Amino acid sequence: MSPQAESHTDAKPLAADRLSDRLAADLRSRIDSGALQPGQRLPTELALAAQYGVSRTVVREAVSRLRSGGLLVARQGSGVFVAALDAARPLDFDAAVLANLDAVLEVVEVRRTLEAEVAALAATRATPAQRKAIRQALAQVDASVASGSAAVEEDLAFHRAIADAAGNPQFPRLLRHLAQYLRAAMTVTRLNESLKAEYRAQVRQEHRAIVEAILARDAEAARAAAAEHMRQATRRLQDADAPIRQQAKRPTR
Repeated sequence: MSPQAESHTDAKPLAADRLSDRLAADLRSRIDSGALQPGQRLPTELALAAQYGVSRTVVREAVSRLRSGGLLVARQGSGVFVAALDAARPLDFDAAVLANLDAVLEVVEVRRTLEAEVAALAATRATPAQRKAIRQALAQVDASVASGSAAVEEDLAFHRAIADAAGNPQFPRLLRHLAQYLRAAMTVTRLNESLKAEYRAQVRQEHRAIVEAILARDAEAARAAAAEHMRQATRRLQDADAPIRQQAKRPTR
């Protein structure tokens, strides 16, 4: 028989903004930490609503989100249970991943690890057509920045062009999945960078270093250039002025 639900007596009332996201994040953390075990039944909607000080609609939305993510399963007539560890779960980030500047920096760190290796693979695997696409994508970023735009979409397209050239279809698929988070993070980073000519020049130089290494088929240089680009993005955000920090604190939904 499945273990019974915890009482959750330590549950705290949630803040007023994005209640369903916050509840989903709290339940997710309990699952990830093992406080809620595979096969364990959740408290009822009514019980969760009382424990967290929210409406049953908020509970229903949060549970639905976790079910969609494969973390919870519903059993007709029995309730909602934590999914088995071997259940297939789609890649998903916490909905509050960009709720503050520290979280944005965490996304940049994820990008550094991913894009450094992607750039190295692109240096060794890119076809002539893909090399041309990377050059064109870089030119579009530069043109957009020159026009006064933060160039968020152009920047994403530039990194997608590099991922396409890595010779592994899973990389562009992963970037497409992460785009909803990368776009929000890059909106903050590009806004910060667009406010200072020094930053704009640095980003342009970093992009060119990545492209030049890829075109030279120098995998180590491409890896280093991409990682350095992300490290500098982190530094620029850490040095961001107060208005940018405030922008990073705004809800993303």
